[in-house]
Amino acid sequence: MALMLINGQSVGALSGQELDVLSPVDGQKFDVIPRGDRADVDLAVKAAQNALTSAWGRMTALERGRLLHKLGEKVLEHHAELAALEARDTGKPMTTARNDITVLARYFEFYGAGADKVHGMVLPFLDGYTVNVLREPLGVTAHIIPWNYPAQMLGRSIAPALAMGNAVVVKPAEDACLTPIRVAELAREVGFPPGSINIVTGLGEEAGAALSEHPGINFISFTGSNEVGVLVQKAAAKNVVKCVLELGGKSPHVVFDDADIERAVPIIVRGIIANTGQTCTAGSRLIIQQGVYPRMMDKLAEQFSKVRVGTPEMDLDCGPVVNIAQQERVEYFLNEAKKSNIELVAQGSLAAGLPAAGYYVTPTLLGRVPPNHACAQEEIFGPVLATMAFDTEAEGIALANSTQYGLMAAVWTENGGRQQRVSKAIKAGQVYINAFGAGGGVELPFGGVKKSGHGREKGFLAMEEMSTTKTVVHYHG
Repeated sequence: MALMLINGQSVGALSGQELDVLSPVDGQKFDVIPRGDRADVDLAVKAAQNALTSAWGRMTALERGRLLHKLGEKVLEHHAELAALEARDTGKPMTTARNDITVLARYFEFYGAGADKVHGMVLPFLDGYTVNVLREPLGVTAHIIPWNYPAQMLGRSIAPALAMGNAVVVKPAEDACLTPIRVAELAREVGFPPGSINIVTGLGEEAGAALSEHPGINFISFTGSNEVGVLVQKAAAKNVVKCVLELGGKSPHVVFDDADIERAVPIIVRGIIANTGQTCTAGSRLIIQQGVYPRMMDKLAEQFSKVRVGTPEMDLDCGPVVNIAQQERVEYFLNEAKKSNIELVAQGSLAAGLPAAGYYVTPTLLGRVPPNHACAQEEIFGPVLATMAFDTEAEGIALANSTQYGLMAAVWTENGGRQQRVSKAIKAGQVYINAFGAGGGVELPFGGVKKSGHGREKGFLAMEEMSTTKTVVHYHG
């Protein structure tokens, strides 16, 4: 049984209740986790508060950075173990899981190096005064992370918080929390003081809600659905607490007639099948100028027909989706496309011999999806690519901006002026030109606009988000 980590101790839920952990590969139980609730959250928050007034709070930025570096090194030492655990818990192919662990270590390396690089300011003021602006930790930070990238999301969320000197309480998704628990154990091994990192497992509506509402929390980071994000923000507002929300996307590729199609197609396909489409930044809308539409669809169909789905050990292009609810969600949208007579241009294939009870879906390319259709407007969170055509640059921009989301986008054109015009006109937190995703981009500020959320993670901006300033005005005559 995997246990929570509270105040440096591995513990079960105070209630004694547990939750089964089911494998996406075959739908069978393979572990159990504690079903933490309000009482466990309260213990974790108090442990974090105590850490801020004891060993963790007394550490210098240099010492915090060294600990983060040590944790990154420890993650790499346990790379094979963590990758296997990540793949088993989520169902993702082993290559994807290995990459996720490498990126996890990179977060600790990046923010470990940045911990002592955050400076305050000295402001010019009236004669006889010296004014310092200090940057300080917020206190106890809450991190509610999703199931699609549990390892990466743990690093992305807690590394900048710890670098700034906050103590953290993490509520991982109940569907995939084994890697965060193991990483927290490794953090304890390398010397993170008790209470600096706390992990509470359980249901979102129980442990997650309790963490969002807790009056001892000073900041909340949440990644997940728009509906739950609104609830988190309401809870934060009641305690006048700042939050960073990343709430998904419907990211477009806008492809113009002069684009390098040979380069674009493989990147676009990877952008929707990566992690079986269970990615907030998945390039799930493909908006193609009419002149190149037929040729591009032919090449896309060829690529999609080669996509294969299997178990993690098969290490194919896709694994299963995480649970039965997600499997049913993907199938619902495919049925909606069928009912609307949307062309099914191409599909990938399931490998032979897959367990019947596993949560497998077929990667699908849809042709000429109406812009107002659910498949073009809603986040499917599966390997389904909706394509549509446009004539003019203005029409392409309008289609790109036609959803409630604004997380990521790509512009494919060789025209330099158009590259700048379109990237500036698209409403998104990140826009790529002749690229997409760029290898995770730990260094790149990341977050959304519109209903994709607000606030920024990654890069040095994350350290600013997870800290505050204090202005000290000294009159000395």
